[in-house]
Amino acid sequence: MDKQELGAFLRSRRERLRPQDAGLPSGPRRRTPGLRREEVAVLAHISTEYYVRLEQGRAPRPSGEVLAGIAGALRLTDAESDHLHVLAGTAPSRTGLHRRDVRPSILALIERLPQTAAFVTSATFEVLAWNDLAAALMEDFAELAPKDRNLARRAFLTSARADATLYGISDATEFRHHLVMELRSTLARYPSDPAVTELVDELRDAGPDFARLWERHDVRAAPTLTKTFRHPVVGEITVDCDSLMLTDRDQRLVLYSAPAGSPGAEALALLNVLGTEYVKANRSL
Repeated sequence: MDKQELGAFLRSRRERLRPQDAGLPSGPRRRTPGLRREEVAVLAHISTEYYVRLEQGRAPRPSGEVLAGIAGALRLTDAESDHLHVLAGTAPSRTGLHRRDVRPSILALIERLPQTAAFVTSATFEVLAWNDLAAALMEDFAELAPKDRNLARRAFLTSARADATLYGISDATEFRHHLVMELRSTLARYPSDPAVTELVDELRDAGPDFARLWERHDVRAAPTLTKTFRHPVVGEITVDCDSLMLTDRDQRLVLYSAPAGSPGAEALALLNVLGTEYVKANRSL
């Protein structure tokens, strides 16, 4: 049970609610945003003292019934409720280190997708495997050290560089928010993995953008269904975006494709013909 993180999460969810969201009168004399602690306690059918201790990180582990009541009182989504149980230690969680070895069958699969840019990321968003089209669309990850293949580091630590525009994607702001939410869930699953904790600390210390999003305690957003790349060689490419969880290793298989006959499909086909070496040679021209 991560008492401090649990308390901070509960406080953030309570403060985002308006009284009217819970069927309560707003009243003219509220001094803080969101619901009062005693109001959450009443809605969750628990004592105010116990709820206050939960937010302060001083309470013993709550039962599943108590957590269900709190989740209902705070209007948590399914993803937020799952996260609440992980923080409280009442849900199965992974221990040790997150995996970085990719199944051979997945490696073979992404190589058999000539019209689809495909890559695999770890739980910390390190790009672990990729096919040639992904390298041509994004960058040649083979030339980078594993640490520099991390999409979260690229998003938050290299934004001042002219060549670090997240591959020209149209939803860069939303993608950064998505990264923070997913990393928060990853930290809850792997609280003792140095690679996870050090990455989060590094990003929090690097600047205000990550820290501001981190303090929001958001957990999960709606998936991105399409994405537009502003490619330096072939121009704009709009693709369908599918992210598939590889649950046995807690990894993601990301697929960028386009409907047959669409401008996006034609651009991907051109990139497939040009190849990674041609793209690298012509990026700055």
